[in-house]
Amino acid sequence: MPYYTILFYIFAIAIIASAVIVVTAKNIIYSAVSLFITLFFIAGLYVLLNADFIAITQIMVYIGGILVLLIFGIMLTSKITEVELTTSNLSAVPAIIFTVGITTIIIFVILTTKWNTKPPAVMTETISQIGKLMLTTYLLPFEIASIVLLVALIGSAMYSRKIK
Repeated sequence: MPYYTILFYIFAIAIIASAVIVVTAKNIIYSAVSLFITLFFIAGLYVLLNADFIAITQIMVYIGGILVLLIFGIMLTSKITEVELTTSNLSAVPAIIFTVGITTIIIFVILTTKWNTKPPAVMTETISQIGKLMLTTYLLPFEIASIVLLVALIGSAMYSRKIK
């Protein structure tokens, strides 16, 4: 068995295990740490697919940005020393039914699809090509998107402040 296949199965098992912990953990901090592990191993799958730009973007945006912001939000908005944050699993039965249904559909699609086993042509210098396009052709939309995100961050910080 090639080592790519072994790595894929290791990553897949780690993703499934940590995703189950994200959903079932009673402590929200444990869920956030498990989400970190899930997103990190998903980036590993992107590396195995030779999607280097998407893997780096996964790490920088989701792990470096969104997950850290989520953890800071948990730590700063709740009185973590006084109250233990927990989640309840009140809707476990509908969630199990939905999960079994989606899993059945995914298995059906996997079994009935004709898979192309020929490896794709690897595109070299993906990051440099995307970087050149981002800093030449798409510079203005890129900067507008960054300003919109900054305004949204400032607005959410102002909205969450206590009014005295």
